Amino acid sequence: MGSQDFQRRMHADGVGFRRRDRFAQRFHIDYLLLFLLMGICCFGMVVLYSASGSSIQTMQKQGTFFLIAYGAMFVIAQIPVDFMRRAAPWLFALGVVLLVLVLAVGIGAKGAQRWLGVGGIRFQPSEVMKVAMPLMIAAFLSRQVLPPRFLHIVITLMLIAVPTALIIKQPDLGTAILVLVSGMVVLFYAGLQWWYIAFVAGAFGASLWPVWHFMLHDYQQKRILMLLNPESDPLGAGWNIIQSKTAIGSGGLHGKGWLEGTQSRLDFLPEGHTDFIIAVMSEEFGLIGVLLLLAAYILVIARCMFIAVNAQDTFGRLLAASIATTFFVYVFVNMGMVAGMLPVVGVPLPFISQGGTAIVVLMSGFGILMAISTEQKRVMNP
Repeated sequence: MGSQDFQRRMHADGVGFRRRDRFAQRFHIDYLLLFLLMGICCFGMVVLYSASGSSIQTMQKQGTFFLIAYGAMFVIAQIPVDFMRRAAPWLFALGVVLLVLVLAVGIGAKGAQRWLGVGGIRFQPSEVMKVAMPLMIAAFLSRQVLPPRFLHIVITLMLIAVPTALIIKQPDLGTAILVLVSGMVVLFYAGLQWWYIAFVAGAFGASLWPVWHFMLHDYQQKRILMLLNPESDPLGAGWNIIQSKTAIGSGGLHGKGWLEGTQSRLDFLPEGHTDFIIAVMSEEFGLIGVLLLLAAYILVIARCMFIAVNAQDTFGRLLAASIATTFFVYVFVNMGMVAGMLPVVGVPLPFISQGGTAIVVLMSGFGILMAISTEQKRVMNP
C-alpha cells in the first residue's frame, strides 16, 4: 500500500470516528457503558434460562423488561442535566407521597405491603426513591457551600430519614438500605468531615438496640441470627443459606456446565431465579464465571466513576458518584448474602436476577449517567 493510499485510509477512518462521536453526543450515548451493560444483560438471560427451569415465558417477560429498561435509559439520557436538578424536589416529593399511600392503601403480599395498583398494573413506589433520593440530595448539596455546614447536614439527614423509615415500615429492609446508601454517599462525596462521619457511626451504633427491638420484624431478626448459625434451623430460616453455599461450593473452578446444576434444577435452592441466582451461576459456571461477571461489574463501576470525575459541575459529580456507589452496593450486598456473609435482605443481582421495576430503575440511573457523560462532551466540544 502506497503512502497516499495509507493517508486516505487514515483520513476515512478519522472521519468515520468523528461521525460516530457526533452521533453519540447527539443522542447522548456512552458506547463503553452501553456495551458493558448489554454484555451483562445477555449473560443474565443465559443464566436466568437455567435458573427458571428453561422457562420460555420467564425469558419473554425478562426480555420485555429489558426492552422497556433500555427505552427508559435512552429517553432519560436525552434530558438536560440542569432540568434534572430543577425537577429533583418534585420527583422526591412525589416519591414520598407514594410511599405514604402504600402504607395507607397499598397492596399486601407475603406479609408485606409494598405495592400500589393502577389500572391493573402493580408497582413498587420504593423503587422510585432509588433514583429520587440521590437526585434530591445532590441537587440540595450542590447549591450549598461545600463541605456542607452543620445545618445542611441535618437537613440532608432528615431528607434521607423520612423515605427510609417509610420503606422500613412496609417492611422492605433491602430497598431501605439501598435508598439510605444512595443518599448517604452523596453526603460523603460532598466532603463530609471525618468527625461528622465518626459521629454518624456512633449514632448508628447507639441505634442498633432500639432498631432491633422496635423496628425489625421477627423474620428480619431471624435472618440476622441465621447469618451467625444457619445450621440451627437447617429446614427453616437457614435453608436458603445452606443450599446456596452447597451450590457455590459444588461448582468448583469450572462449574458443572450450563443447565447441569442440581441445586436449582431439583428445586433445592429457593428463589434461584431472583435473589439467589448467583448461586445457580456459581454451580454451573464455577469460580471462573463468577470472576468474569465481577470483572464486568468492576468495569461498569469504573466507567461510572470516570464519568463522575469528569462531570462539569458539582451536581453531576455528586449524582454520578452516588449512582456508581449504589450499583456497587447492589452487587456487594447480593453476593454477600448469598455467600452467607451478610443477612438475607432481598437485594437482586443487577441485570442477572429476574425482575421488572428494579431493572427499569437501574437502567434509568445509567441513563442519568449517560446524560452527565455526554453533557460533558457537548460543553467541551460545542
